[in-house]
Amino acid sequence: MNTFLLALEGTGFAWLMTSLGAAVVFFFRKEMKEAVHKSFLGFAAGVMIAAGVWSLLIPAIEQAEENGQRGWMPAAGGFVLGAAFLLIMDKMIPHLHQGEKEAEGPKTSLHRTTLMVFAVTLHNIPEGMAMGLAFANAQLNGGSGADYAAAFALALGIGIQNFPEGAAISLPLKKEGTTSFKAFWAGCLSGVVEPLFGVLTVLLATLLVPYMPWLLSFAAGAMFYVVVEELIPEAHLGEHSHVGTVGVLAGFLLMMILDVALG
Repeated sequence: MNTFLLALEGTGFAWLMTSLGAAVVFFFRKEMKEAVHKSFLGFAAGVMIAAGVWSLLIPAIEQAEENGQRGWMPAAGGFVLGAAFLLIMDKMIPHLHQGEKEAEGPKTSLHRTTLMVFAVTLHNIPEGMAMGLAFANAQLNGGSGADYAAAFALALGIGIQNFPEGAAISLPLKKEGTTSFKAFWAGCLSGVVEPLFGVLTVLLATLLVPYMPWLLSFAAGAMFYVVVEELIPEAHLGEHSHVGTVGVLAGFLLMMILDVALG
């Protein structure tokens, strides 16, 4: 099997789902209801937590132990490096989260639309890396159907949570005065980093085979940073946060089932 093509298909599906979500801007004029938005944020957090554990950290520990290493060392080290990487990116790249007035990162004169797209793009980078590593890991393990099925399960889970994410980008942009077409393309562009980083990660992984446990846990740390820094706090803003909690549980449960059943 051509791992690059398979990774492109998996990450391309995730990007397609983001684009389809962004396309709702052509059919709905109003912004997404707060309760719905919170549930989707929680769902995305649950998916990323489960993916980080089952698709990244557990394989990292198992591979390290197979190589005669202490499983927790590369898992913990890579996890810290991944979280630190996203923290640095968070500080270096100006971005604006939905519902906020002040942008984070360096001061800039960029338009609010661009800053909002940057915020979601930062979120999508570790997702692309995670999918790419899942396909690269399947190739390094002998390219069995079960391993590739697990990689596609990860892409499926991320793709499902990308649909509402695309809508969560395009609808607020339209509310701020952006045309439907421009809002749609902004949503699409926010997800293009997933196939880009996915394929680049496959290439990097094939060159750094001995460090695969570190790379897997690196992606996990980056994903957990996004979950803890952005998704869960935003899903639980306000007095009534049960919908966000249910979303987290539902996302975690779905991703766990996909990974175990298809892996």
